[in-house]
Amino acid sequence: MSNVRKLYLICFFHHLIPAYVIERLFWEERGMTVAMVVLTEIIYASTIVMLEIPTGIFADKWGRKRLLIVAAIIGVLEFLLLLFATTFWHFALVVFLTAIATSAASGADKALLYDSLKAAGRESSFERIVGRLNAIDIIAVMLAAISGSLLAGQYGFAFNYWLSCGSMLIALALTLTLREPVRDLTPEESAAIPIREYVLESIAFLRSHPGLYPIMLTGMITGASISFVDEFWQLYLDRQGIPVAAFGVCSAALFFIRLPGNMLAYKLKQRMRISTVMLLVGVVFAGGFALLALSHGWIGLLALFAVCAAAGVVEPLTSGYLHHRIDSSKRATLDSFQSLAENAALVLTGLGFGYFASRLDLFGGFGFLAWICAGYLPYLFITARRTANSPISEDE
Repeated sequence: MSNVRKLYLICFFHHLIPAYVIERLFWEERGMTVAMVVLTEIIYASTIVMLEIPTGIFADKWGRKRLLIVAAIIGVLEFLLLLFATTFWHFALVVFLTAIATSAASGADKALLYDSLKAAGRESSFERIVGRLNAIDIIAVMLAAISGSLLAGQYGFAFNYWLSCGSMLIALALTLTLREPVRDLTPEESAAIPIREYVLESIAFLRSHPGLYPIMLTGMITGASISFVDEFWQLYLDRQGIPVAAFGVCSAALFFIRLPGNMLAYKLKQRMRISTVMLLVGVVFAGGFALLALSHGWIGLLALFAVCAAAGVVEPLTSGYLHHRIDSSKRATLDSFQSLAENAALVLTGLGFGYFASRLDLFGGFGFLAWICAGYLPYLFITARRTANSPISEDE
């Protein structure tokens, strides 16, 4: 359980990044347009798609801690490079490195957490711990947002990036103290396995568990969609005439609204079928993005908060649903499949978002996301009806 406590601290400092509250303004000041930012998002997601499975396999074979250390080192380097970035290709390089770090950590972090809990006989609390980690993430982001907006106004944008680099250094130091959980692997599982065989075995697992499909699809669509909220909320507020001085409070509020979902997701699982929860989340996302596109006043702002609130419940439930069904030897790899699918969705939606945003500003981009979210609702509705009428529980 010492790993769990360290992961709490690592999560806090990893997200205590005051640079994020003025990130879009800093990039815009250095010449980055909305179209350029969308292009870097596509670079980011495409890189993750290519690296997710290999890094997941490396984590399962060579240890999760090693991959987390690689990710932490790149995190420090990211902010050092951004301080001196002046052209599109500088920012593209940073995004590429960030994607490598994300791929390295993706799967490895949840796998290390689950195996640490399993070693203590507490794997049933996985969703609750993931919710707490997300809550710590949100609290750190809120503190960074409020302090970052004040510090940027006083000392300039670059100061926030130096502070962020320091926070990542602390996260790196804490990552070095993690302990690799002991896993009961057979000699065959410990031996080197060709990537192709590993991927085929993972695909076979997914095919044998069709109940995962609607859950993973919801994670893909909502994860890709909320990425554009996180990337462009600053420009959206700017379009609404909200002053930069208020960005810190607004950012804190947008992340605070996700806290209840993260903290109570495990209780929702006890009261409702997970397919029903995912259907409700899909409805909120589709309606919320439609209002963001059509309403340019306070209704749009309320929709922004509604989408963020619904996003809070998704990750703990999707992660728990997957991890309870896989064994340790492929835990990071299969978690990486979920991340790969989400980033593949991000690439596809990014193309559409960028196209409509370049012609109809951000409101057109959000309208495109509304159509995407609405398009898969019939499938979720059919799935929810089927599971509601089935005598077999979803957990089976």
